[in-house]
Amino acid sequence: MAEDVGKRDVEKRWGDRDTLRGAAVYTLAVVGFALTVMAVSLAWGLSNRDECAEASTAVCSNPERYILALGPTVILLLGGLGAFVRTYRLWREGGTWPVWHGAGWVLFIAMLVYLGMSANVLATG
Repeated sequence: MAEDVGKRDVEKRWGDRDTLRGAAVYTLAVVGFALTVMAVSLAWGLSNRDECAEASTAVCSNPERYILALGPTVILLLGGLGAFVRTYRLWREGGTWPVWHGAGWVLFIAMLVYLGMSANVLATG
């Protein structure tokens, strides 16, 4: 059985439109949810801007800062892990797994980029 999976794994089939569509919708949904959490936490933080007019960042209260920095990061991390779980399951079934593997890496890279951009928010605490 393991030998059969290895032989099928050599052929990377990219023509499965349903798998490609599913991975694209999943990736866009995770990114959209992370951006929504970012926008809501930013709006919440900016609503309290009068309290800290001399702060170096736009969001200066502790709960809002941490949610702004870590909320979307955690969402993108969990989304990437979910894509890698789907990759493993499709690989075991002999399906078109490279598309989901790519979706996982896109979400992980987006997580690292967002974490790098929000590091300033955490460092100025």
